[in-house]
Amino acid sequence: MKYIKMKGTSLELSNIIMGCMRLNSLSLSEAEHHIAAAVDAGINVFDHADIYGGGECEALFARAAADAGIARDKIILQSKCGIRKGYYDFSKEYIISAVDGILTRLNTDYLDILLLHRPDALADPEETAGALEMLKKSGKVRYFGVSNHNPGQIRLIEKYFGEKLLFNQLQFSLAHTLLIDSGMAVNTGIPQAEERTGGTLEYCRLKDITIQAWSPFQKGFFEGTFLGDQQYAGLNEEIDNLAKKYDVPPVAIAVAWITRHPANMQVILGTTKAARLQEGCRGSEIPLTRKEWYDLYRAAGNRIL
Repeated sequence: MKYIKMKGTSLELSNIIMGCMRLNSLSLSEAEHHIAAAVDAGINVFDHADIYGGGECEALFARAAADAGIARDKIILQSKCGIRKGYYDFSKEYIISAVDGILTRLNTDYLDILLLHRPDALADPEETAGALEMLKKSGKVRYFGVSNHNPGQIRLIEKYFGEKLLFNQLQFSLAHTLLIDSGMAVNTGIPQAEERTGGTLEYCRLKDITIQAWSPFQKGFFEGTFLGDQQYAGLNEEIDNLAKKYDVPPVAIAVAWITRHPANMQVILGTTKAARLQEGCRGSEIPLTRKEWYDLYRAAGNRIL
């Protein structure tokens, strides 16, 4: 397991994150086993959101982690807020109340990291930043970031906030490569050259914002996994060949492709199967060659000029 030391913080983060989006599909004993397996594999970051299971995932995590004897100071708890039923809300009142609810459900006095979940078109950045300032001063949240935000949206919040935003959670996988596509087609007229992310990858690297890759095995937007999918037969053949070479399961190769990128991304594994979680962790240690990385990119149907 590799770890990332965040500049200007005391955080040392595992580059694999356990996603808790579907944790409430497990029983208490299953959740306890799953969390313990993650810790045993070297994972110390656990990703939540107030909307996951309507809050049930956070409450179950707290009970299961306590039963598993996981010490609070040995793990990094991260949660998100901003998505409500049918709309987004970055108002001060909502953010403050959402965090209070998160802390109660997680049975903790503080969050290590709070992310603003999806951009609120009606957000007043000064008001939003004011909420973050209050949470920081009260000790309820130590560090902050965003999810699914572009550079301009990040800069708007930071204009009024007294601290840097340290994280940006973005969808990225072998079958969802928008973060890197246009950068390899600069000054061409092909469709790949169209910039659809606002230069988010480059901005995050320039500003030392850690990208957290969500849905690392998904094709499209929640359209299912590409692993074993005949639509991606060529990609799966390439993955299988590399899995044999490195003596790992295919899922580890899909993770390795992300962690090979020099931006030092974290990978969020949302599986509820402990074995698959541990298999994914093995990917962070695989030293894919440059050619292997590009071979996978091309096998996924992407173009190299």
